[in-house]
Amino acid sequence: MADIHIERAHALGLKEARRIALQWAEKAQTDFGMSWTCEQGATGDLLSFSRSGVSGTLALTKSSFEMDARLGFLASMFKDRIESEIVKNLDALMSENSAVSEVAGGCVGLEAKNG
Repeated sequence: MADIHIERAHALGLKEARRIALQWAEKAQTDFGMSWTCEQGATGDLLSFSRSGVSGTLALTKSSFEMDARLGFLASMFKDRIESEIVKNLDALMSENSAVSEVAGGCVGLEAKNG
């Protein structure tokens, strides 16, 4: 089993970090068939994601993102590519200078959408 661990510090604040995490989760759902759930807390959220061969969490606070993923046997053969895509997508979302959209209630508002 291969592990992926990614940490990113940021100065976005919790509201913007939530928006980015949810964008990442929706993209992962659309592009890779990931299912996800999110637990919102007062100082941060924990987004859990999974699909066949991959599972993990994305913890976010007002100043950091921390992702841990566990790859199954077949997915582990593509570890470098998977990690590269995750880093590219997360970094791109963090660096975008688009207008901030409101996310009412953090991840809770979109969790039902994922089912």
